Amino acid sequence: MSASKPRVLFLCTGNSARSQLGEALLRALAGERFLCCSAGTDPQGVNPLTLEVLDEIGLDARAHTSKPVEAFLDVPVEHVIIVCDAAARTCPTFTGARHVHRWPFPDPAAAEGTHAQRLASFRAVREAIAARLADWLAAGAPGDDP
Repeated sequence: MSASKPRVLFLCTGNSARSQLGEALLRALAGERFLCCSAGTDPQGVNPLTLEVLDEIGLDARAHTSKPVEAFLDVPVEHVIIVCDAAARTCPTFTGARHVHRWPFPDPAAAEGTHAQRLASFRAVREAIAARLADWLAAGAPGDDP
């Protein structure tokens, strides 16, 4: 590992929910340990419910933007964390990435129903990602998953 902080790229299809949650949560959980970023294979803009559930836990992500994965192809990345199956199928190869993790989570943006029901889906995914990240950090942020 170089003297600079390792970069962690969260990747999903729309870069609207799961990858945005991962970016914000890892930044909060790991402090300055990593450079955290996120992107999508088909960026759709940050979902307002993503911002709402992050705000609930004291994380302000209003400055986050939805970015295309191509913006990171020539950027050194230590860990690529793919948080949806669709992105795993269409993700370009990050030849410089030391570790690629596939951690699929349900897409909360696909949830239907009332605002409260949709918000509950976002909360559940937020908590699932936070738990996975906490376990990963507690294990020393290991490399490739088995």
